[in-house]
Amino acid sequence: MTNPLTAPIADPGSVDAAILNRISVRAFRPDPVPREMLEEIISISKRAPSGTNTQPWRVYVLTGAVRDAICDQVCKVFDDIYEHPELAEQYKPHFKYYPDNWVEPYIGRRRETGWSLYGLLGIEKGDKDKMHAQHRRNFRFFDAPVGMVFTMSRLMGQGSLLDCGTFMQNVMLAARARGLHTCAQAAWNDFGSIVLPYVGAAEDEVMVCAMALGWADETDVVNELVTRREPLENFTKWMGWDAQ
Repeated sequence: MTNPLTAPIADPGSVDAAILNRISVRAFRPDPVPREMLEEIISISKRAPSGTNTQPWRVYVLTGAVRDAICDQVCKVFDDIYEHPELAEQYKPHFKYYPDNWVEPYIGRRRETGWSLYGLLGIEKGDKDKMHAQHRRNFRFFDAPVGMVFTMSRLMGQGSLLDCGTFMQNVMLAARARGLHTCAQAAWNDFGSIVLPYVGAAEDEVMVCAMALGWADETDVVNELVTRREPLENFTKWMGWDAQ
């Protein structure tokens, strides 16, 4: 391993490009991703920072019949809940991803993203069947050939969720650098009670997130969605610079 203090970044523009061109892709081609490429991506991503180097993440990489079987199980439950909403009480995430009560500016951004997506797909407000069908595509990994499940031990603290997030971001950027695309999917978290036993997770593991990974379908209109980001001045406060 080279010295990280002195190792040059030969092409900073490529690093920036991987960040700027990472989007949440919701339609993939079926073309397989070589295992060697996946191993390379994960091996690079493990250099993510974590508190006192605890490295709390675990990842399960699902392909082929295994991927299809777990998708079938979760899709069936998701459909059952649509027909019988009271069943949703049986499926709860291990931690709350979203707030109970939404406020601005967050609810506005959420709505903008949702209606931009539905607008591209021609789904009108109130069309619950089409909304359900689109949401259901999460549980097919949007047809990506690779599904990834990220977990950590429930014995760890909330800070480990941040650590897992840095690892996941590395996966997304390393994948993008190789021409692949991804979609991080918190939607799967409701079904940890189905997913974790199926993948053979230990009793202390909780589901952090899932991710679709593969080659983007450039012909599908859904992938035209590129979400807006706030300008720098809306979330950055510069302090002490006037004295320099």
